[in-house]
Amino acid sequence: MVSVWNRSLQKKASDLHDDTWNIEIDETIAESSTASGWEKYISGSFAEFRCSLCRRTWGSSRVQVVFHFHLDRASRQGAIKLRCYKQECRTCNEAQWENPDFPVENIDVLVERLVKNIRKKCYSEHLDDANRSSVFDGRLNGPHESAHCEACHLGICSQAS
Repeated sequence: MVSVWNRSLQKKASDLHDDTWNIEIDETIAESSTASGWEKYISGSFAEFRCSLCRRTWGSSRVQVVFHFHLDRASRQGAIKLRCYKQECRTCNEAQWENPDFPVENIDVLVERLVKNIRKKCYSEHLDDANRSSVFDGRLNGPHESAHCEACHLGICSQAS
């Protein structure tokens, strides 16, 4: 999964002042805190989920994604940590937290938004706040179900009711 994110990032690399940036998945990062010298960016997008037990699939219109990023100016290396929040199947009693499956187009949109944020925070660029919208490619089965949303359990979901 991380290779898809890095491929998308490399498409936007020319916007990052010839510094080298890399994305890694880190399930331990928290929305509420960053390490010293790191910045954060939170966004959301449509993704689909598949239950590993019953194989049921469902879509969610705004799956939370947290990025922490840092630029080491001396080495011209940028590091990005990524955490995608999970959901669980509403029909299985022993449901597990399932990873989201983002359409490639939505990964591109999320990375584009991230790069814009990096440009503002690491390179002090003054950019507008307009962002490209995510693609909704799948079915949505009713309202957001907070009981099955990891981000809701942690109190950070944008759809929490």
